Amino acid sequence: MEEVKVDKWEMYMKIKQLKEQGFKIRRIARKLGISRTTVYKYLEKSPEEMALWEASTKTRTKKLDAYEMIIHTWLSENPDVSSAQIHDWLMEHYPKLIVGESTVRSYVKELREKYAIPKETHQRVYQAIPDPPMGQQAQVDFGKTNQKTPQGKCVKLYFIGFVLSHSRYKYVEWLDRPFTTKDMIRMHEHAFQYFGGMTDELVYDQDALLMVNENAGDLILTKEFQSYREARKLKVYFCRKADPESKGRIENVVGYVKGNFAKHRIFQNIDQWNESCISWLERTGNRKVHNTTKKRPVEVFTLEKQHLKPVIKEITTTSINSSITRTVRKDNTIVYQSNRYSVPLGTYQKDKDVYIEITAENRLVIREQTDGPVIANHIISFERGKLIQDRQHTRDRTKGIAAYISTVSSYFTDEERAKAFLEEIHHRYPRYVRDQLGIVLKMSKASDQRTRDEALCECIKRGIYSASEYSDVLAFIQRQQQQKEEFKRAEEEIKALHGIEPSLLDTQPENRELAQYLDVLKGATKYDTVT
Repeated sequence: MEEVKVDKWEMYMKIKQLKEQGFKIRRIARKLGISRTTVYKYLEKSPEEMALWEASTKTRTKKLDAYEMIIHTWLSENPDVSSAQIHDWLMEHYPKLIVGESTVRSYVKELREKYAIPKETHQRVYQAIPDPPMGQQAQVDFGKTNQKTPQGKCVKLYFIGFVLSHSRYKYVEWLDRPFTTKDMIRMHEHAFQYFGGMTDELVYDQDALLMVNENAGDLILTKEFQSYREARKLKVYFCRKADPESKGRIENVVGYVKGNFAKHRIFQNIDQWNESCISWLERTGNRKVHNTTKKRPVEVFTLEKQHLKPVIKEITTTSINSSITRTVRKDNTIVYQSNRYSVPLGTYQKDKDVYIEITAENRLVIREQTDGPVIANHIISFERGKLIQDRQHTRDRTKGIAAYISTVSSYFTDEERAKAFLEEIHHRYPRYVRDQLGIVLKMSKASDQRTRDEALCECIKRGIYSASEYSDVLAFIQRQQQQKEEFKRAEEEIKALHGIEPSLLDTQPENRELAQYLDVLKGATKYDTVT
């Protein structure tokens, strides 16, 4: 049934009639679907005052009329947006606008009726529990949202939220990828800095980043979080599964962040997103009056801050034992966050554990010992049920290396020296030794005995132990040999100009006395005179 809008005078007359019939204020409000405050306001007015007031409201301009189009756009694009979020957006986009939330709520309600934009509401019910004393407890939980980019693409964002249980003062930080335990520890430190201290107790959900298993009440924490807990001397409490009431405050914060800050917001980049979230906390999240306490969290926090334990020294993820163990499966893989990651064949032994480390570059580093050499290095997948496999792990690369070295060294005159050279390459490149030996073998086969022996000597002389550099040295020697041969051949092919024999070039001309030439000249003169 469509709701019929009743004007103010008609509403006034109905209230008067019901009051004369003896209805209580509460019953009148319930029957007409209005608040008790509105009933009192109407009853206080005489008919003349009511007429004047109704006439003034029809001609009066409202404070938010100048923002009607932008509010209408927000409501049209996001029909489920709340009036509280509309109020926050107005404060964000128009910092100089001063308007109360009740005014925005009334205006949004009018626009919904005017443009027929209904709103669906979903409410989750929690059981009330008493507030703990100041500084005693903080609650922590994770959340994730799907956001649109300016290009219309959808990205998944992840956040962690902290709330002081007494004052309801909040801290939130985001990532554009799933959290690791190191991320979680780092953001704990950021939250303690934001609060200016830490509480006596922290309440968590049973998250895989924090806890490995629960055995009849005995909690088994991840090794990394256990090290952090001991370093910070944290008292932690994990809620039972399907028991949201134990951490209802942080549940409300997660919902508040999703519904008021993140909902319908466009994602640009993670840094800008985190900056906007801190501004939202200062403007709305920690400044608005809390529905339960009826106080502003920021005002109560000024008192609770005095009861927090001081954080003297920051703890980083590198200052605690960050190694996490995983058991190697029979198929030579380990499981991390529902995905399988390969290790070299032959790694598996019964009940054998390896140590994993998550780097800031989102890579999974695997070692057999905490400070031992890396046996596997994978990019972490955000999917589930995937096999992430290194092609170097598809066969047992520890077998046959000695035979391979013997085969390659047989191409050199001094085999023992060649073996020492190849063993050093094996030591420096254990994971890629087959590739290294393959390059040496290929280049050696393509060259003569003298050249590869000379290249081997040059590499050992200069301390070069790399297949690619051996190839470069070999190529350089071959070029030098080729240039020498070309120069020698050019010398042998030099011929004299015009095909004259070289012996003729050594012939000396005959030398005559000057008197002989004078006699010839004199005779010529005499002959010419007679004529």
